[in-house]
Amino acid sequence: MSIESSPRQLDGCLYLVATPIGNLADITQRAIEMLAQVDVIAAEDTRHSQRLLSHLGITGRLQAYHEHNEDQLTPQLITQLQQGRQIALISDAGTPLVSDPGYRLVEQAHAHGIRVVPLPGACAAIAALSAAGLATDRFVFEGFPPAKQQARQNVLQALKYESRSLVFYVSCHRIIETLCDMRDIFGGEREATLARELTKTFETIRKATLAALCHWVESDENQRKGEIVLVIAGNREPVEEAAAIRMLEVLLAELPVKQAAALVAKLTGSNKNELYRRALQLKQDT
Repeated sequence: MSIESSPRQLDGCLYLVATPIGNLADITQRAIEMLAQVDVIAAEDTRHSQRLLSHLGITGRLQAYHEHNEDQLTPQLITQLQQGRQIALISDAGTPLVSDPGYRLVEQAHAHGIRVVPLPGACAAIAALSAAGLATDRFVFEGFPPAKQQARQNVLQALKYESRSLVFYVSCHRIIETLCDMRDIFGGEREATLARELTKTFETIRKATLAALCHWVESDENQRKGEIVLVIAGNREPVEEAAAIRMLEVLLAELPVKQAAALVAKLTGSNKNELYRRALQLKQDT
């Protein structure tokens, strides 16, 4: 049954409404109708969301709901839902809960038997992935890498042998450092796609190696502005080979090259001479 022909529900319902990530035309008719009829619109930044609502001609009750008040506000919103109110949750841009607040509210809605209804729409991660020119049959979304370099490098190191495509949101203030870390850890020849300012006036989508992307962003300050999504090709080494190399990396921190290669050969059945060559290369790289 369509929204416009359905009677007002007596039971409360939490609607997760996707909003545009840039181009205001990228909002569904269903989302517009729902935002116009709910009792409360919980928004990450009410000033930002008010501009969208004004553009749509919607005058609704906005309630700030963000990472700094979600612990305090979640019980209040749950109470309102239990009283039969209809609440829409939106983020600043795109699909709620994708690297945005909202998990606690949705979790508690389920825990209290409150209906949760997603209204799908724009999502920067999916938009970038679809245009990346990289494998899309299997991928993993990693959100924002840590701001501090050591923590970021640790996260990337753990993903070095991930075979699925990797999707990251990256702050424009850390795009050079992040790309350089990816180049150093994943390898400069690993393919990747940088998608910047998706659906906006200065939208840029560029596929290249990590080494080339790093050089490009360093040499063009315009590529260090706006909202950025990075899609990285997954590791293409066979699973068994990737596991053997990971073992080598761990053992080389404690053992000589020859001994580490011999142990991994025994554990995995891989060629000892090839492992020795790779161990020497790993030692040189570090």
